[in-house]
Amino acid sequence: MKIIMLGAPGAGKGTQAKLIAEKYQVPHVSTGDIFRANIKNGTELGMEAKKYMDQGQLVPDELTVRILLDRVAQEDCKNGYVLDGFPRTIPQAQVLDEALTKQGEEIDYAINVDVPDENIVRRMSGRRACVKCGATYHIEHIPPKVEGVCDTCESELILRDDDKPETVQNRLKVYHDQTQPLIDFYTKKGVLKTVDGTVDMQDVFKAITDILG
Repeated sequence: MKIIMLGAPGAGKGTQAKLIAEKYQVPHVSTGDIFRANIKNGTELGMEAKKYMDQGQLVPDELTVRILLDRVAQEDCKNGYVLDGFPRTIPQAQVLDEALTKQGEEIDYAINVDVPDENIVRRMSGRRACVKCGATYHIEHIPPKVEGVCDTCESELILRDDDKPETVQNRLKVYHDQTQPLIDFYTKKGVLKTVDGTVDMQDVFKAITDILG
């Protein structure tokens, strides 16, 4: 079972990817994690990717797909995997598609966790992170016992730059410009399934498992 997770930043697709991986006993493959692992282990592909990253450039699609295919060719992926964070653009989806077709494989499901922009801005701007231990909270859903103070180490909680409303709006614009077209791409392939991401996390997961069976 090969699954791609789609959804805007903050839609909760990473959380759902982990839950799917756990339930169906397949790896949760995050491109960020693969890059870090390859660079840490000093692999040839990792060193190639590092050259671009050190210069502040995006890793080219072709190299990203090579690193991804190298990961999904490993033994633990033989029964499938959940892709999180890739593809982000139509060219990436096409390169992945071609590579899988050559291996006689294809994506089984593209799950789109759908959350309106205003919900995402509210959701992300409510996040708070501890400056010292990195623990995360949410002023509505997981508030600290004392406002602005970490439960664990009693350090200050802050709103990270990434979670500020203006930053979130920018990230959503990039998402709509680049990633939204993937919804059409996978709809045409007949593998797209959309779930309502505004409901409780467990209800989102139930909707996904109803689709996957």
